Amino acid sequence: QVQLVESGGGLVQAGGSLRLSCAASGRTTYAMGWFRQAPGKEREVVAAISWTGGSTYYADSVKGRFTISRDNAKNTMYLQMRSLKPENTAVYSCAARRYYSISDYAAPGEYDYWGQGTQVTVSS
Repeated sequence: QVQLVESGGGLVQAGGSLRLSCAASGRTTYAMGWFRQAPGKEREVVAAISWTGGSTYYADSVKGRFTISRDNAKNTMYLQMRSLKPENTAVYSCAARRYYSISDYAAPGEYDYWGQGTQVTVSS
């Protein structure tokens, strides 16, 4: 099995920055992603990254402000968030795929393992 543990969430003022981490343990996982869910809204993809880090995906709303990365030696994925906005407030969860191939980085159904999530709150 695989365990994913997020950290780094918290309360930040609009315009501020946060860095989320997702530590993975257990069997090898491949593509990984960050998703978020705000109250009353559906879960949506934020960013995703391939096993090698050579391919990344970003939601249009975060392009240019968020950066996804991973360190496979540490089994950890990161999400650097800058210029945060109140509408970025949500529970952020990391996800990992069991298999190497992936057809749609943005689809939650492509991922086999999920973390519990970390709260990000951006005040205006």
